[in-house]
Amino acid sequence: MLPMEKIRISKLLAERGLCSRREADAYIERGWVRVDGVVVSELGSKAWPQQDITLDKQARQRQTARVTLILNKPVGYVSHQSEHGYRRAVSLITPENLYRAQKQQQRFDPSHLRGLAPAGRLDIDSQGLLVLTQDGRIARQLIADDSEIEKEYLVRVEGSMVPNGLAKLRHGLSLDGAPLRPAEVEWQNEDQLRFILREGKKRQIRRMCAIVGLKVVGLKRVRMGRIVLGDLPQGKWRYLREGERFL
Repeated sequence: MLPMEKIRISKLLAERGLCSRREADAYIERGWVRVDGVVVSELGSKAWPQQDITLDKQARQRQTARVTLILNKPVGYVSHQSEHGYRRAVSLITPENLYRAQKQQQRFDPSHLRGLAPAGRLDIDSQGLLVLTQDGRIARQLIADDSEIEKEYLVRVEGSMVPNGLAKLRHGLSLDGAPLRPAEVEWQNEDQLRFILREGKKRQIRRMCAIVGLKVVGLKRVRMGRIVLGDLPQGKWRYLREGERFL
């Protein structure tokens, strides 16, 4: 059954993973978007979901030039806006902190900082893999409500877990009045849990653990989709390499 109303083209482009809504508006303004082969240049234009929507070569070239970075964030840095005097994780993106294994492969350029934003949060007292990107497609892929990309964490805890606590962590808990998606949770050793989530609510793992009687004393993200932290040293960063994909 066809929808009763047309949908904004920027929304359709974002839903199809072609770009973010902000990028879509910029491309529309430049005349780089076509619906059924016809250029669209008016912001707010709408189309039917079944129509063919494409990006011109100029838009695709701009996307190709955008960088995505992998940072091993230390404790004490915030992933988004600075707070309480702490520094933002993006301040670590300097030529000196580029992982030595990549220095001869891709040269740092100050333009790589322009519009660079974290794709997903990592709390100030957590460490590990943080993705920063200029590419709205990658950001949506990682943080959209319907994202299926796994995020893996190693979590050190203390305290005594309530009966059936592990089962509750895997499925059945709610935060902020909404049920959490099923998670994979297992003991790695007597004081460390391994979490695999497909969502990222604020301080989610810490709050989940508190519900079942545990206190988190250390949290490290080690994987997002197919991208692993690997041997990237703390405080260092590298470029997402050609051919690397999160899905």
